Amino acid sequence: MLQVHHLDTSRSQRVLWLLEELDVPYEIVHYKRDKRTMLAPPELKAIHPLGKSPVITDGAVTVAESGAILEYLAETYGDRAQGDLAQLLPERGSAAYRQCRFWLHYAEGSLMNWLLLKLVFQSIPRQPMPFFVRPIARKLCAQVQAKLVDPNLSTALAFIEQHLASHHWFAGEQLSLADFQMSFAIEAALSRADGATAYPRLQAYRDRMAARPGYQRALTKGGPVVINA
Repeated sequence: MLQVHHLDTSRSQRVLWLLEELDVPYEIVHYKRDKRTMLAPPELKAIHPLGKSPVITDGAVTVAESGAILEYLAETYGDRAQGDLAQLLPERGSAAYRQCRFWLHYAEGSLMNWLLLKLVFQSIPRQPMPFFVRPIARKLCAQVQAKLVDPNLSTALAFIEQHLASHHWFAGEQLSLADFQMSFAIEAALSRADGATAYPRLQAYRDRMAARPGYQRALTKGGPVVINA
């Protein structure tokens, strides 16, 4: 049976959602983060040399990286896609195909970089350190966020908000791989970015996503989606 090597509060949640939507039988192998470092445990390196999640094993096949996993699942089990999942892989050369490819890469290539930096700079002042260092760390982290991270996040969220003004899902009127790939970033953005609630279309998109029974089942099985600072 297909196995999802699932790290709590990680990108593997998007993989669980797609499996639930496709009704593919699978089992979850759970891993807990190190409470001190918040990193994946070393046991994951026995599954894949990078030792990170998500990773799936499907018989003799091992696939890492969430985008590659989503594509593998769509190519291998896409015949299960029906109804509003019929365009999971849009027709090559179509406008939906181009949108799907863009957002599939944008999620990790651009957006998650700023969201990860936001989490890091929010977290640093709370880490153990000499008392006299903490005010300096807090000030430096606030400056980096104000001058670098937050402006880039604001640009990204405004860009997404504008796109969702004319798209029900990221590639168009039907779900595609882009939505599964973007799902983690959307949750993280609404959790971490300053002023994220000022983007009503982004909120509405997240509500549509969260209302799906498959998404809810994935949450029940996989646990919370994101780490808050």
